[in-house]
Amino acid sequence: MAQTLELSRQQARRIAVRAQLLDEPRPEDLLELVRRLTLLQHDPISAIAPSADLVLWSRLGEDYEPGGWVDALERGRLVELRGMLRPAEDMALYLAEMAEWPGDGPEHVQTQARWVEANRAGREAVIEALRADGPLPQSELPDRCELPWRSSGWNNNKNLTMLLGFLVDAGDVAVAGGTGRDRLWDLAERIYPDVEPLPVPEARRRRDERRLASLGIARASAPRTPAEPNDVGPLGVEAVVEGVRGRWRVDPAYLEGSFEGRVALLSPFDRLVYDRRRALEIFEFDYQLEMYKPAAKRRWGYYALPILVGDRLLGKLDAKADLAAGELRVFAVHEDEPFDARTREAVEAEIASLADWLELELRRER
Repeated sequence: MAQTLELSRQQARRIAVRAQLLDEPRPEDLLELVRRLTLLQHDPISAIAPSADLVLWSRLGEDYEPGGWVDALERGRLVELRGMLRPAEDMALYLAEMAEWPGDGPEHVQTQARWVEANRAGREAVIEALRADGPLPQSELPDRCELPWRSSGWNNNKNLTMLLGFLVDAGDVAVAGGTGRDRLWDLAERIYPDVEPLPVPEARRRRDERRLASLGIARASAPRTPAEPNDVGPLGVEAVVEGVRGRWRVDPAYLEGSFEGRVALLSPFDRLVYDRRRALEIFEFDYQLEMYKPAAKRRWGYYALPILVGDRLLGKLDAKADLAAGELRVFAVHEDEPFDARTREAVEAEIASLADWLELELRRER
């Protein structure tokens, strides 16, 4: 029987930081970086910069040019799937599952599939329009759904929006570029690379392996989040973390080697903090994205960036890129605990680096 590892919180934090390539030395190649991270969240919100750009800059540094991932997407080296930018070759891990959709999915997925089948004419109309004229924005696609999509949320009656999402799950259509209302759609066969699909059980296991390698430490099971799980099943080695309840799975590749930390400003969607519960348990870091809260109820700001210092998450940067004024406006640096002089100097240098990278003047609001 394998022995359960006993880790301190510091050891757990360093495993997580190293896995996310936020230590020294920095990576240098964009595509190899995305392969190691497995994904970038393609979120269009850019209060400072789009999340994908912030994630890449925080790893690659000032030599990374904003929007550098767009070229890789247009060349087919990255693809968008379920709101995430992924290495194109990783489609081998999803195609078989798409072909079987809804497969053995939970009841809500079966409900989705029944709704699509009830709107077969709508499905065929979208596919035919794309076959003839794709890629096309959603505004130029026909909505022939006879049975409306019903929900208690903001997707109620958004028939075409929901249909396109389910056709992605079924492997019929794919995102061909753009974001938000300007997102383009096309037949999946024109977008995804010609790769041999792995059988579903093998593909799921391989996805879990790659997720554990990118997170370093994770739960065997965890609450589900949109688009991408946070758990890894029984892979890796079992561990307990001092002061934290429950058991973890650790990639043994990170149990050896030295750690050299640095300061980094992170996207709110960065995988180091995306699982808010893990961030609280391992890093003791309390964080929420507050852009959907009324201004008066925000603690840290509309789009506050978590501040990593070595192996600790120590604060949040409340800032905004004012492109019209050519300024990066800094409203506050929230210190979860008082910074010492060395930390404050390093954080201020990273904020200045952020402004330089964005080619904006740094302006501090008092």
